[in-house]
Amino acid sequence: MVMNEAFYKTLLDNLFEGIYVIDLERRITVWNAAAEELTGYTAEEVIGKPCREKVLMHVDDRGNNLCEIKLCPAAKAIAENQQSQEELYLHHRDGHRIPVKTRISPIRDSKGRVIGAIEMFSDNSSNLAARQKMEELQQLALLDTLTNIGNRRYGETSLAVRIEELKRDGWAFGVLFMDIDHFKEINDRFGHDVGDRILVMVAKTLSNAVRSVDMVCRWGGEEFIALISNPKKASKLRTIAEKCRALVETSSLETDQGNVKVTLSTGGTLARLEDTVETIIKRADDLMYHSKNNGRNLVTIDD
Repeated sequence: MVMNEAFYKTLLDNLFEGIYVIDLERRITVWNAAAEELTGYTAEEVIGKPCREKVLMHVDDRGNNLCEIKLCPAAKAIAENQQSQEELYLHHRDGHRIPVKTRISPIRDSKGRVIGAIEMFSDNSSNLAARQKMEELQQLALLDTLTNIGNRRYGETSLAVRIEELKRDGWAFGVLFMDIDHFKEINDRFGHDVGDRILVMVAKTLSNAVRSVDMVCRWGGEEFIALISNPKKASKLRTIAEKCRALVETSSLETDQGNVKVTLSTGGTLARLEDTVETIIKRADDLMYHSKNNGRNLVTIDD
């Protein structure tokens, strides 16, 4: 039976994993339906374009740009003629970062020469659990309707529970207080619609940056908090905070008025036995303002 191009396209479009193929110039030649669903980009938007140019823009969990030739997983697969597996963050069309597991293999012609690479990628977040949590919060009026994460009421309730668990069972946790830098200027320059899209982008990126045992909520306006379970030491809290900061910094939103990027100023503190909701939030908030006053796009941890 002769397999034509339409057959292979149908075959690829029925796979659950995102798949794309690049040539030696790293131009995208194949982009299946799952790739469209996972990234928001249609095949028509990306076919023929270099994968590094405003499409995938791979970064690691420190925000390092992997599209440089020496770091690009696909370029390495081509250069080294071998398969690799990576856990990375891709750029979604809506601007936020999504965690993915990737498998990359070189493509060889009939003479064994490498002529490109194929990457298969799948969502590395707990989407099902996140959707269930969102439905629960919606029913309890604890959902921020713009960003689809917990609202301030949810954050205050969760904080109170964590403090009680700390006092009763010794379960440690930390708080990150994060504020979008120069957000008023974003609203003034680009309009509130773009400002709302930025809030959604940041909320999704932060939710994808933390672990499933952690929690992110919108505290109000352009402020977010994250409750980090069992950080043990301030250094662990700093590592997670820096990951959040870096992933937001490397996120970007395409608008009619150009590409919009934002940064976060963050304050973080470990919970103490004598803490209340008010005292721990104030301490984290003060540390966040320390980051603001020292140049923004910084993390300040109460060591």
